[in-house]
Amino acid sequence: MKTPRILSGMRPTGKLHLGHLVGALENWVRLQNEYECFYCVVDWHALTTHYDDTSRIREYIVDNAIDWLAAGLDPQRSTLFIQSHVMEHAELHLLFSMIVPLPWLERVPTYKEQMSEIKDHDLNTYGFLGYPLLQSADILIYKANAVPVGADQVAHIELTREIARRFNHFYDEVFPEPQTLLTEVPKLPGTDGRKMSKSYGNTIEIFGEEKATRKKIMSLVMDSRTPQEPKPDADKNIAIQLLKLVAPAACHGATDYGAAMEWARDVLAKSPPGPRLPRRVRRRRRRRAAAHPRRSRSPVRRRCGTRAPSRPTRI
Repeated sequence: MKTPRILSGMRPTGKLHLGHLVGALENWVRLQNEYECFYCVVDWHALTTHYDDTSRIREYIVDNAIDWLAAGLDPQRSTLFIQSHVMEHAELHLLFSMIVPLPWLERVPTYKEQMSEIKDHDLNTYGFLGYPLLQSADILIYKANAVPVGADQVAHIELTREIARRFNHFYDEVFPEPQTLLTEVPKLPGTDGRKMSKSYGNTIEIFGEEKATRKKIMSLVMDSRTPQEPKPDADKNIAIQLLKLVAPAACHGATDYGAAMEWARDVLAKSPPGPRLPRRVRRRRRRRAAAHPRRSRSPVRRRCGTRAPSRPTRI
């Protein structure tokens, strides 16, 4: 029986935080035993909100990859790659943009939520509106059977299923409809009570500096009632929620971090002026990640009438 395939990714817009560890990474590590896994650093997605300052994206790509290795992702069992190294993602996104009605994108709950919550970036761009469309292209180009996500991303996967159905209706059966794999902890509270997110500035980094981490934790709003008073709603306290969810995970992740960091430095070869993967590693990752999209590319082009000719056409 063929092993089912999954794909998931993270945006390199900053250091990874506890929400990534508890809500995604630990689940990714477990899924390596059951699925053919593709995990992607989605750098094009980072531009949907951080298009005005890209100075640290390359640095964050490598930092994120190191944290993935430290959490337990195994390059021998999973394909780890950078989104922009596989150009088929962009081509399929362009083709999807021709057939997807605009209201489908405008009704995505996270679009409305972030438009109202994020004030330090101008989000009135197609890139931000079309973020779920690019995400759908990421998933469908690999013909993924399932996608591990948190509760806030379920609407995105349902949109992906709608897009697959619409494309298949117009151009014959090409893409399977991916299923949703919800994580055990779909939503981790941030320091202000909202969902922990880099966009909201309420995160606690996985491997942040001790002094800065202590300051964030000590600033959490605790219970103002005396110890003798009953506290039936204690579980709603942010600090208690974080302690219950994170304490076992933190112990697991930190033990092997030093060794993973040393090994990752050798593999990823950080070097000024910005960290880059060694050429041989980049080539191998690109070939491995691009194999499935290239197999999907020909039937997609043929059905859309955009199949590339065997030789350039003279005009």
